[in-house]
Amino acid sequence: MEKMVVIIQGDRLANLLILGASRGLGAAFAGYVPDARDTVWLVSRSRPAALDRDDGIRRHWVQADLSLETSAADVRAALGETRLDVLLYNAGIWEKGAFGPGYNFEASPLAETQRLLAVNLSSAILCVQALLPNLRQSDNPKIILIGSTSGLENVQDREVAYVASKFGLRGAAYALRESLRADRIAVTCINPGYFVTEIPYERGVEPVLAETSGIPMHDLVALVRCLMTLSRGSCVKEIDMPAMRDMNA
Repeated sequence: MEKMVVIIQGDRLANLLILGASRGLGAAFAGYVPDARDTVWLVSRSRPAALDRDDGIRRHWVQADLSLETSAADVRAALGETRLDVLLYNAGIWEKGAFGPGYNFEASPLAETQRLLAVNLSSAILCVQALLPNLRQSDNPKIILIGSTSGLENVQDREVAYVASKFGLRGAAYALRESLRADRIAVTCINPGYFVTEIPYERGVEPVLAETSGIPMHDLVALVRCLMTLSRGSCVKEIDMPAMRDMNA
């Protein structure tokens, strides 16, 4: 599949930060959002496989547990005073038994709830706050937060902490947009429905469409790359992206 040419900073190469970059959608972002000669920092607890790719992209691993309050400072330290053009927050976890009959709100342990809210919401806020000096150096800075259709109104999901965290991420995006309007930093929240991570990205779109009812990760990669091409004169606030066959979204 031919890659679209992305120009973010005129003729300047892009510096990107992807938080939650080792597995699933994060691995797809790490592999296919940057272009050759771009520099990308990959934040995750486990080592991203994208580090082994030989495609001309400069990748650096920042090993961090985003459930810890210290992680934002660790990420900022890894970047130092480097200009940051795109901050992509993709980290997300959910409760045990989520999205199935095994989920039981009454049985959800406190530690699980606290960790979920930290990774899905608090860490996103703290990382954006810590990296504002880096983003302000960019000619066209973008903050992209990966939410969920679970955080939208009138969705029938039962997972209390997960749903709350994704509603909260949307609220954070709205408030950040106003707080950073004077800096002209675009803040976008993408709310995807069920996307397919079980089929390797390299197999392409057709197997996903033929074998599942979910969204190919390729669509989310293409959407992020599209947002990166937009000028500083506009801001896409929010994109809701349910699976075509999802009757509840």
